[in-house]
Amino acid sequence: MPQPRTTSRTALSRLLFLAVLGWALVALGRRTSEETEGTFASAGLGGTPAGGLEPQPQGVQLVMPAGEPCLVVVIESRSETALVPLRLFRNRNLSVANGVGVLWAAGMFAWFFFAAQYLGLVLGYDPLRVGLAFLPANVIMGLFSLGLSARLVMRYGTRIPIAIGMGLVTLGLLLFARAPVDANFWVDVLPAMLILGVGVGMAMNPVLMAAMSDVGPEESGLASGVVNTGFMMGGALGLAVLASLAAWKTGGETAATSLNAGYQLAFVVGGVFAALAAGLAVALLRDRPMVAHGEAEPAGTLAVEAD
Repeated sequence: MPQPRTTSRTALSRLLFLAVLGWALVALGRRTSEETEGTFASAGLGGTPAGGLEPQPQGVQLVMPAGEPCLVVVIESRSETALVPLRLFRNRNLSVANGVGVLWAAGMFAWFFFAAQYLGLVLGYDPLRVGLAFLPANVIMGLFSLGLSARLVMRYGTRIPIAIGMGLVTLGLLLFARAPVDANFWVDVLPAMLILGVGVGMAMNPVLMAAMSDVGPEESGLASGVVNTGFMMGGALGLAVLASLAAWKTGGETAATSLNAGYQLAFVVGGVFAALAAGLAVALLRDRPMVAHGEAEPAGTLAVEAD
């Protein structure tokens, strides 16, 4: 049919326009950021010769790209062949899971990025020791992905595992927030790593399953992609916020003390993000009947519900 082909070409041209616009904004932001020297040099976040942190003048990168989501919404709402139909966000669990995912990713970057910075720049670990410090948490997350997380969802639904998992993430980040400059690995680092491994392993898969619980099988892949995009967006924005706060807070008599002050604030705010994710899940998520692969759905179950 001629009309669908024309509409598809129109949608493609609009997406290409957005891609070129995004590239131009990023290029402009990078040109602005080049005015500041030493980014990710001595302090890992942009800094001073003493190893401290200072905010970077990158307002263009934060302000100008803010118009891109508005353009996407306008174009997608008018397109007959939208990549992401906006009606999808009428599904309550999908929208809530996206919010949880954004907050979850923001909290996770407080762990992944700043814990590595803390171990390397404050405690003086070499790259191998930093990687080994994360190993216990990675093993725990792997065990959850092998089937333990799915069994928890089958028994308790999605809301309880997300709430408990995010609560554990909050606790783990707060434990990192109290870690001193002369921390002992077994006392100050390992307990937080273990708790974070359990929390992330318990909560991650239920977030994806909650997002797909309100959509039909033909749109489950799209729903999963939307949530994963939310993860990436939350991680990027969360890291920008946390790094700015860490730079603002940094200060102390020594380089290690100066860095640790900023990292501790980042861990606290990351914990707040995780706590908000837990509260959002408890307050707004709706558990749906979960069935094992190959089993029939219970009678009366609606595949899609628009709230």
